[in-house]
Amino acid sequence: MTWTNRFKLVAGILSVLVVVSGLTVVFNQRQSQVTSSSASIEAKRYPVGIDYGGTVTTADVENGDRVTAGDTLFTLQSPSLEADLAQGLFKPQTVAYTVGDDGLVTLTAAVAGTVSDLSTESGSFVQAGQVLANIDASGSLFVSAEYELSARDYARVEEGADVDILLPNQQVVSGTVTSIDVETSNGKAESTVLVESQGLVDGSYNGLVKRGTPVTATLLLRDDGVFAGVQDGMQDFMRKIGV
Repeated sequence: MTWTNRFKLVAGILSVLVVVSGLTVVFNQRQSQVTSSSASIEAKRYPVGIDYGGTVTTADVENGDRVTAGDTLFTLQSPSLEADLAQGLFKPQTVAYTVGDDGLVTLTAAVAGTVSDLSTESGSFVQAGQVLANIDASGSLFVSAEYELSARDYARVEEGADVDILLPNQQVVSGTVTSIDVETSNGKAESTVLVESQGLVDGSYNGLVKRGTPVTATLLLRDDGVFAGVQDGMQDFMRKIGV
C-alpha cells in the first residue's frame, strides 16, 4: 500500500469518526429534551357558591369580568337559609357571603381575579352546593403539561428543571418545573408536569396569556453526559441478547 493510499485510508477513518461523533452529539441533544403531548395555561380557581338553594335575584358579573376581593357577584333569596338563620343555626357573615336582616344573601369575591364558567343568571333557581361561577385568581397562572416518557427519561425529570413554553404566537416564555405526577401505562410514564413562569402575566401578549390557552412545553431533561444515549442503547441491546 502506497503512502498516498494509507493517507486516504486514515483520512477516511477520521472523517467517519468525526461524522459519528457529530451524530452522537446531535442524538443526545435531541434526547436531552422532550415536547409535551398536550399543555395549556391554567390558574388557581376559587368556586363561588353556597350550601343553600335559592333564587338568584341579581347577577352582577359576566364571564371575563375582573373583580377584586369583596366585590359583589350575586344576590339570592333562600327560604331554607332564612329558617336556619332564625333558629340560630347559621352565622350571618362568612368570607364568601353575607346575609342581610331580610334574608337576602350577597355573594362576594374571596380573591381578586377573573370571572369564568358563569352558570346562572338573574331569576334562576340554584341548588344547594351549586357552583355559580369560578374566579381565576390574579397572578396565579401556570402551565399544566402532559408527557409520555420512558422509565429512563422519567428518572431525568427534576423539580426546578427548565421548560420552554411556546405560545400560539410563537413567542417563547421560560419556566421551571414545580411538581411532577405520574401514572404508568403500557410501560410508559404518562407524566403531568406543572410549570411556573414569571413571564405568564394575565392578559399579556394582547390577551393571549390566560387560562385555557393551549401551548407547547419543551422540558429539558437532566444532562447525563454526551455519550449517555449510546451507553443506554448498548445496555438495552446487551439485555436483549441476555448478556
